[in-house]
Amino acid sequence: MISQETAKEATVSHTAPIKFGTSGWRGIIADDFTFQRVKVVTQAIAQYLMEEGIAERGVVVGYDTRFLSERFALETARVLAANDIPVYLSDRDAPTPVISFEILRRRAAGGINFTASHNPPEYNGIKFSPAWGGPALPETTKAIENIANELMKTFNYREISLDEAKKRGLVTLEDFRPHYLADIKKKINFEAIGKAKLKVGVDVLYGTAKDYLDTLLRDAGCEVTVFHDKRDPYFGGRPPEPAEENIEDLIAGVKLGRFDIGLATDGDADRFGVIDRGGRFIPANYLIPLLLDYLKKTRGWSGGVARSVATSHLIDAVAKLHGLQVYETPVGFKFIGDLITQDKISIGGEESAGLTIKGHVPEKDGILACLLAAEVVAVEGRSLSELLEDIFNRIGHRIYTDRINIHLNDAIKEGLKKKLAEPKESFAGVKVTGIDRTDGVKYLLEDGSWLLLRLSGTEPVARLYVEAGSEPVFHKLIAAGKEFALS
Repeated sequence: MISQETAKEATVSHTAPIKFGTSGWRGIIADDFTFQRVKVVTQAIAQYLMEEGIAERGVVVGYDTRFLSERFALETARVLAANDIPVYLSDRDAPTPVISFEILRRRAAGGINFTASHNPPEYNGIKFSPAWGGPALPETTKAIENIANELMKTFNYREISLDEAKKRGLVTLEDFRPHYLADIKKKINFEAIGKAKLKVGVDVLYGTAKDYLDTLLRDAGCEVTVFHDKRDPYFGGRPPEPAEENIEDLIAGVKLGRFDIGLATDGDADRFGVIDRGGRFIPANYLIPLLLDYLKKTRGWSGGVARSVATSHLIDAVAKLHGLQVYETPVGFKFIGDLITQDKISIGGEESAGLTIKGHVPEKDGILACLLAAEVVAVEGRSLSELLEDIFNRIGHRIYTDRINIHLNDAIKEGLKKKLAEPKESFAGVKVTGIDRTDGVKYLLEDGSWLLLRLSGTEPVARLYVEAGSEPVFHKLIAAGKEFALS
């Protein structure tokens, strides 16, 4: 019988390698995301932190509302404790930005969060955040991958019982809510929100924002109606993503005039969805520049702005109005978080509905983004759509932007890879004047419009991003992009 504190060994015929993606290691529960593989990855993180010489500072461990998330968190705590690493374990499901905040507040060595964010319910994942609080950068995840895949050869890890870990003082249950709520109250103009007496619809999509976003708005004096605030690991049969097609109840409520604004968050509350007066969905590509404009006027911040290569250049146009520098990053919020940590930017965002601001966590925060949208409506006394029209008038033109997923078979995918490696002269009759390979292939066109094609690393999908200054050109470019991908 193997001792609890000795290395675990098992003979395995085959195991898929551990691979961290844009935001952690994700997999299908009971297929590749299993207790044993989770323990090996946790052991790899423990060894990485010990090699860095900071393990004694402890690790914050949290989880979302997915199936078995809390059990995975408990098993992780046992492995960390067996390596003599203190564990600060959340006593309930917790938003990703709250885990980030807690890492910084405690000056911990890092955090492990069990979440697959907005992915379908059959997925779960480990998101590791190092001591600086943001998503781990590629050099960090690569080091952990290497350790994990070496350990995976024999399923090598250490563990002790939870009772023993608690007896040694290595695992403590913690309530992360009070400190985060107190901090967020310093960063949002809740007085203005309260004076406006907003009626707000909130959809937490069965996720972790429950008792966070709704509580903050009620405390401010808003009339709040919450949708989907019970736990459902199936997320109502849909991915817990606050996309327009997933928040129909919220949109209907705003259309009927029940709410002044609708606010939604994804499963782990790091992404946002905002519904404007009349039931109009405001995509992140429009909300981020709108918030940039508002924060510059109300906070007077002089720092730059960061966006991913796939995010709208409307941000650039607004930044130009205010004389601000724009930083373009690869896709993945870790790169924007790094710029926040370096204090180079006042706001950073991605078209996939991620946002944070100066002085906040270097991680996307859907709760913060929703509250900022409510603040804008309260302070300005106008709808977000009206404020967006004002921005278009000031920059001199409208901007049309969207992302389309194109499903590919293996043959078409291989053909597209080859085409993306070759030069391209034009799309829809518009000349290509530059090619950006920061992340995927982005074709910059002579009229200021652009297309970006990125191949998914986990599914047979090409993501097509298109932006143009006129609606006819916009639709022509979408058609040309699809034809290029599928021909």
